[in-house]
Amino acid sequence: MNQKNTFKTFLGQIPKNLFSGFVVSLIALPLGLGLALASGAPPISGVIAAIVGGIVVALLGGSNVTITGLGNGLVVVILAAITTLGNGNMYQGYLFTLAAIVLSGIIMILLGFLRLGSLGDFFPASAIQGMLAAIGIGIFAKQFHVMLGNLDAKGSIVELLLQIPEGIYHFVQTDNTSIFYAGLIGVLSLLIMTFYSKIRNRYFQLIPAPMWIVVISVGMYYYFEMFSPVHYPIEKELLIELPNDILSNFAFPDFGMLSELSFINAVISITLIASIESLLSIKAVDKLDPLKRRSNVNKDIRALGIATVISGFLGGLNVVTVIARSSVNVHNKGSNRSANFFHAGFLLLFVLLFASELRKIPLPALAAILVYTGYKLASPENLQKVFRIGSEQLIIFLVTLSVTITTSLITGILVGIIITLIIHIIINKNVMLFLKNVLKPNVLMFTEDGKYYVSVKNFSSFLNYTKLKSKLNQIPETQETIVDFSLCDFVDHSVMENMSSYAESFARKGGHFEVIGLDDSKSGSEHPFALRKILPKQIVPKQGVLTKRQKSIQQISEEMHYNYDAFSDLEMEELPQFGYFKTRKIDKISNVLSNEDCTLFDVQFSEGELIAKQVIKMTMLHIHPQKEVPSFTLDKEGIFEYLYHFAGFKDINIVGHPDFSKRFFLLGKNEEKIRAFFTDELILFLESNKQYHIEASKVGLLIFSSERLASVKEMKALAYFGSSLRKIIKKC
Repeated sequence: MNQKNTFKTFLGQIPKNLFSGFVVSLIALPLGLGLALASGAPPISGVIAAIVGGIVVALLGGSNVTITGLGNGLVVVILAAITTLGNGNMYQGYLFTLAAIVLSGIIMILLGFLRLGSLGDFFPASAIQGMLAAIGIGIFAKQFHVMLGNLDAKGSIVELLLQIPEGIYHFVQTDNTSIFYAGLIGVLSLLIMTFYSKIRNRYFQLIPAPMWIVVISVGMYYYFEMFSPVHYPIEKELLIELPNDILSNFAFPDFGMLSELSFINAVISITLIASIESLLSIKAVDKLDPLKRRSNVNKDIRALGIATVISGFLGGLNVVTVIARSSVNVHNKGSNRSANFFHAGFLLLFVLLFASELRKIPLPALAAILVYTGYKLASPENLQKVFRIGSEQLIIFLVTLSVTITTSLITGILVGIIITLIIHIIINKNVMLFLKNVLKPNVLMFTEDGKYYVSVKNFSSFLNYTKLKSKLNQIPETQETIVDFSLCDFVDHSVMENMSSYAESFARKGGHFEVIGLDDSKSGSEHPFALRKILPKQIVPKQGVLTKRQKSIQQISEEMHYNYDAFSDLEMEELPQFGYFKTRKIDKISNVLSNEDCTLFDVQFSEGELIAKQVIKMTMLHIHPQKEVPSFTLDKEGIFEYLYHFAGFKDINIVGHPDFSKRFFLLGKNEEKIRAFFTDELILFLESNKQYHIEASKVGLLIFSSERLASVKEMKALAYFGSSLRKIIKKC
């Protein structure tokens, strides 16, 4: 029955997925042609990648609303591969690169089967941003000259950037009609890409900006052919070149350089960028999915690998998941993988039916699309976003960007990883923290009161994040989850950003995801993604950046009319007088919520000595009852209470309340006073609420749930419990 309903739902969604696939194909066609040209490959190779990817990944993939094709990130690396492997012969270099693409696809298939899709998390977030910005600058530097009709610009990325003023001057001064008109279309196309979003006419917005460029370019050709007495001014070498019979002119990869070092380097580079771009895009598109589904990353990587192998053998370039086209798919109500399939079908129809029209598109028009794309990847806004997270992130970003531009993508990302690790060591002033613990298990997960509790110790960074991720991915997103970093000395930016992503994902599914244990940390900025360095126990900050938990506690204090001091120097002289702290040394108190009678706080203390020494952080409530209370300890019945019995300690039973005596272990010396204190109202209250550990002495009541920090919800529940308990005690 469920399968029938699923099939009916699928059939019912075909019309909107068909429409969405059509809209996406309008963008994918000029992008596929342009990205292939920018890569130094025949234009049709980019469209082949999109067609093969759309069909194969739609049938075999593990994502839901993603669109596949040739990605922006691959342009620079494929161009480098074609140039290097061809050694001056671009077409031969293209054939060698097809072989590298086939091997890259095989490696991606293996990565998927080995469930290594999480390897993308090994790369620091700021290093990836720097690498993408470098790719954007590379695309911009090369395509800006093509946009102005200059196909002969040569040199490194830096040299091409320095040649831009000279290129603009030559374009303005040129007496070559063909170059001038081609460049004019290029500039007009760039203006369309830039101002398209600012034109609010709904009919104009029906056609995507790249397709407007195609329509205007082809329309201009027909204007000169049909209405103008002057011949079409743009020469053939500045127009797109497509084979006459597309279906019978597939290029075949040349495996002649299989053992060459340059070939192996090309395979590694292509695989690295294709994997990273796909993993980042899949993660980003999952956030856009209105049905809140999570992609099967390893299954999708396998499908992308299979599509890449097929594409390579047909003369197409790499197949990756592309975020821009995927977001258009979601915006146009694409709901399942059939939209990707339909987008591929429409592309195939366009190529077969309108090949002659596609040959009328000037290269500068497509280059303008890529100039705009390159600018967006390397936008100054991205620099500002990285700087807001922390100055150390800006250093990582700029070093990765600079090295990538001046050397290669592999060298750039490797240097990005190394510089990130060096900065982490400098911040912590402790290289052994990473060397000793990087391979150790550092994540413990268990359930408590129906909640998932995940404790992380030592450090959590890009080096070992996969351990934490593997645990979190086991938790249904509809559940309540608490991630505790209180035993960590350091949490990096990549982990903080991923924790934010999990919080959003859980919230979309109706669950709750909370991070605790970072209140005693120092951050590089007020940004929620900033890295966190846990301060030594002796240091109590007088002020600092509030964490999300502290801001939530502040809201509780306002709601309950409590005073709140996040960075308190309160010593709580009453605590050592409780039996719980007789063998424990209190280090510091923080996050103090207080009114006249109640104090809710986080406490850090140590127990044991030398190698057995253990540091514990937990949340407690202290009540000042303003009257004499008998000394007692109340806890829920359990294994330790049976040990107390065995050691000769007696459980005090309350007459007339057998259920209470079964559920709670009550211990104290003055049984008569204790029984008198536990009135019917108090017992009913305790039976009706969550069971807490309660210790009473001459200095008040000490209450806590577990030997760990409480989540915001748990703190609020404990505060209300204490407030109600205090009122009842006043009546006793």
